[in-house]
Amino acid sequence: MGKTYKLKVNESYDFNLNKEQITSLDVVEKPQKKYHILDKNKSYQAEVLQSNFNKKTYTVQVNGNAYEVKIADELDMLISELGLEATAEKKENDIKAPMPGLIVSIDVEVGQEVAEGDGILVLEAMKMENTLTAPRNGVIKAITIKTGDKVEKNTVLIEMEE
Repeated sequence: MGKTYKLKVNESYDFNLNKEQITSLDVVEKPQKKYHILDKNKSYQAEVLQSNFNKKTYTVQVNGNAYEVKIADELDMLISELGLEATAEKKENDIKAPMPGLIVSIDVEVGQEVAEGDGILVLEAMKMENTLTAPRNGVIKAITIKTGDKVEKNTVLIEMEE
């Protein structure tokens, strides 16, 4: 058996999926974060409405119904099992690229106040546009990239201050 993921949907339902179950789905990617999924002869229309890579949470609409999905991989589950979750979140001053990609747009300016969860830029990776959000309330201190830049994982994109 391959890698295992735990999904919590709408804070109420838990699902455990392995890589084989996920790759067995017939998924056709359509423009604008939309997908057609075929599973056991059942058809589903899905769309990613919102994503937060830092918190591993997504808002997904499936056949017209919206779902809040939190994903945990094997490391997240092990950390939880061992009781090692951080009790207090650290203040993040640097917003880094969660994966290699292309900067599609920058939606903030230096000196702008942002609230936790505000969209700050769009990173295209693996043929998907991903909106990166502010990890906390603060002020944009510096923008170290520009639209059209190719970035590697962990590249500092934006610096914040309180």
